[in-house]
Amino acid sequence: MTAAHADYPPGHGPASKVSVSLRAGNVRAIRERVGTRGFSAYVDAAVERQIERDLLEEALRANEERAGSATADFRDEAAAFFRHLKTDPDLRQDNE
Repeated sequence: MTAAHADYPPGHGPASKVSVSLRAGNVRAIRERVGTRGFSAYVDAAVERQIERDLLEEALRANEERAGSATADFRDEAAAFFRHLKTDPDLRQDNE
């Protein structure tokens, strides 16, 4: 990694051209969704989401090490809460 890349957090900084290898099926699926011109932006957004997921997973593991695992009752309550959020018509984004 160059010093210039180290100066920016994920999701920030100028675009840098890199070479990556992707499976042919993924390339086709991306092009079908966004065309050739949106390809880089699509991949960049996907990478940023993956970095966010990785950081969240690391934070969850660190929290479990300090506080212990969540109980089954708590996990069930949280799952029910998120199901409610996803189905509540007042909270759906498509109502905006």
